[in-house]
Amino acid sequence: MPARETSITDRELRPSGASPPAVEAGRPLPAALLYRPCDPAELSFQQVDEIADLLEPIGQDRAVEAVQFAVAMRHKGYNVYALGASGTGKHTVIRELLERRAATMPAPPDWCYVNNFADPQKPRRLQLPPGRGNGLRQAMKRLVEELRAALPAAFERDDYRARLDVIDQQFKQRNEEAFGELQRRGEEKGITLLRTPMGLALAPRRDGKVLTPELFEALPQAERERVQHDLEGVQGELEAVMQKVPQWEHEHRGAVRELNRNTTGAAIALMMDELRAGYCDFPDVVQHLDAVERDIKENADDFLAPAQPPRGVPAPGPISAPAEEAMTEASFRRYQVNVIVDNGGQHGAPVIYEDNPTHQTLVGRVEYMARFGTLVTDFNLLTPGALHRANGGYLMLDAQRLLSGNLGWASLKRALNAGEIRIETLEQLLSMASTVSLQPDPIPLDVKIVLLGPPLHYYLLSSVDEDFKELFKIAADFDDRVERTAETTLLYARFIAGVVRREKLRPFDRSAVARVIERAAQLTGDADRLSAGLREIVDLLQEADQLAASAGNGTVTAAEVQKAIDGQFRRGDRIYRRLQEEIGRKTIRVETDGEQVGQVNGLSVLTLGGLSFGNPSRITARVRLGRGEVVDIEREVTLGGPLHSKGVLILSGFLGGRFGDTRPLSLNASLVFEQSYGGVDGDSASAAELFALLSALADAPVSQSFAVTGSVDQLGRIQAIGGVNEKIEGFFDACRITGFTGHQGVIIPASNVKHLMLREDVVTAAAEERFRIFPIETVDQGLELLTGAQAGEPGEDGNFAPGTINYRIAARLDAFAARAAELARNAPIAQSH
Repeated sequence: MPARETSITDRELRPSGASPPAVEAGRPLPAALLYRPCDPAELSFQQVDEIADLLEPIGQDRAVEAVQFAVAMRHKGYNVYALGASGTGKHTVIRELLERRAATMPAPPDWCYVNNFADPQKPRRLQLPPGRGNGLRQAMKRLVEELRAALPAAFERDDYRARLDVIDQQFKQRNEEAFGELQRRGEEKGITLLRTPMGLALAPRRDGKVLTPELFEALPQAERERVQHDLEGVQGELEAVMQKVPQWEHEHRGAVRELNRNTTGAAIALMMDELRAGYCDFPDVVQHLDAVERDIKENADDFLAPAQPPRGVPAPGPISAPAEEAMTEASFRRYQVNVIVDNGGQHGAPVIYEDNPTHQTLVGRVEYMARFGTLVTDFNLLTPGALHRANGGYLMLDAQRLLSGNLGWASLKRALNAGEIRIETLEQLLSMASTVSLQPDPIPLDVKIVLLGPPLHYYLLSSVDEDFKELFKIAADFDDRVERTAETTLLYARFIAGVVRREKLRPFDRSAVARVIERAAQLTGDADRLSAGLREIVDLLQEADQLAASAGNGTVTAAEVQKAIDGQFRRGDRIYRRLQEEIGRKTIRVETDGEQVGQVNGLSVLTLGGLSFGNPSRITARVRLGRGEVVDIEREVTLGGPLHSKGVLILSGFLGGRFGDTRPLSLNASLVFEQSYGGVDGDSASAAELFALLSALADAPVSQSFAVTGSVDQLGRIQAIGGVNEKIEGFFDACRITGFTGHQGVIIPASNVKHLMLREDVVTAAAEERFRIFPIETVDQGLELLTGAQAGEPGEDGNFAPGTINYRIAARLDAFAARAAELARNAPIAQSH
């Protein structure tokens, strides 16, 4: 199969600034109307490094104005949905606009989470000026380090030990006085207080000796009863004293704790006062530092060596060194500061793009860590989401990923409606929590959201989601093409210059720029428009640069650009090449010469993997006596789409309007795409189907040298269709394989002439009159081209001139009507017999 395309060098076909020749329906188009070149001579530079970069997007004024208005609005709900085709530069344009705006705004505050000493499951938030959050975190870290050195020293000082000894002596003296008094009263009654391994015991005493059980039993009865009575009395007094001992010990421990608190307070007072002084303008921080100070006083033993706790504090049991270190570090975690948003290095407001917008990546998450065989968490394990990082600025999200993400859309709407960011686990969000988790304070939300996605998502959300209309009031609609003028051509050249510099490509000369601009018009399928699909243009520039590098060229010319275009097509044209080969081998029957009744070459477009190409198909029609039905075989077997079926029904409307006023349409017609094994949709073949049907009705041969594309309305006017360039080129390649005869061509709607940007070989063949393109505006013009006969106009009596195609059709329909009437008259007679 020959190469797809070579560079158009004959710029005399149609100078880019010249007015196009007039279009005459039914006459072949001049070559100047088949391709609109970009003349390099009209570009005021030799290479792109001579021109400045493009600062504004091409032809996106509407979208830019919408974004600028949205970012200026600070009221709720003025978020943006940027809709447009993929590759139109939405992300780049919007990010540049947002960054430009963000640079003029102040940096947002830092946000921190700290321990809630009253309820550790509900961490508290702190708001600080940019950069101060990290300062507070470092200050708390230094405080803990200093306390770990200062508190042990404070508890080793002589004044602390002296005061502790006084408390101990007071407790000891109280005990000794109570038990001494009990001892004295017992001895007066002959009872002594004994200290045994089992505790305190009472025993009778005689002559300075404790009576044994045997001696006690030897006493007279009266004496034993007296001694027993005295023992019970002293025992009661002993029990009363023993009941007071726990209270005394409690008071002793309280006195020791108060001493420890006072000692701790004195040791940390200066450090805490200095720390508070640095944040005296922030009441929430001061309040937190007060809570920290109270907790340190209550838990001073955490800062002391485990082997030497303060007196009055129980010593821990044996513990391994790693476990001891882990427990020590864990006890200090409650004094740390978790800075979840640090804007210390932020200049202006943040502009964040989150490429995986799920629940957790948007609102943050609660992490867990393993400790002693179980999972635990605290405020230090709260991690921020994209909403935290973008708070006070702008957040860009991909709409399709957001909607398909793990509850991302629901979480975003909830945050925007509430005006706050609440970190929750998925289990909490779904009310399925089975373990204890955190409930941190929510953080106020002030952010502008920009969703980027296709138009379909925007229209669906607008119709089915009430929240969407309230939260995204601004639509930034990016166009997929721009008008091709001298001004936009220069802007496109500046865009190319910017890409070359940004991607560090070889310089492009003006012939290369001209070919890229022509390609931009080809991508839109319109000679008067340029593609806004900038991604495809960037890819083309990079591939042309690589081809120049492989060839050892220091400059990229039109030749490398054309090779890149050809390479893009060749990499994906295997199916197209196979179809063309089978046409040449007659496996797929497409006739490009001769005449046939009721058969027309139709054209369709196949799109595979981003590559579109034209595919010729035979459309045939058969007519017979019937009840006025036009049967679409594709629809009957569910291969025809709704638009194709609509086109076929329009044919019935046309027949009824032109021929049904004076006669019943007593026919039955069938239409089909021959050798079609897949779905068919669209109405671009309705003109070809109508021509096949009219040919069958008139029994008039149709030239197979033509292919036809175009839709038709009920009034017989030919309407524009899409993919006209691919369709023409597809039939041209089929004719090349089967052999040119000099009579082949394509019939297109006249309204599609402005869309023509054909390959150079097609344009050359048209200039040499080996292949022609005919524009038509009406069905009759197409009939005359296809049959070589006059279509015929109705006279004053409504009848067509004899010998014309329409006359022959009317005569055929009259014959059908007469035969149907005859059958209807004979039907009762047949029934009676």
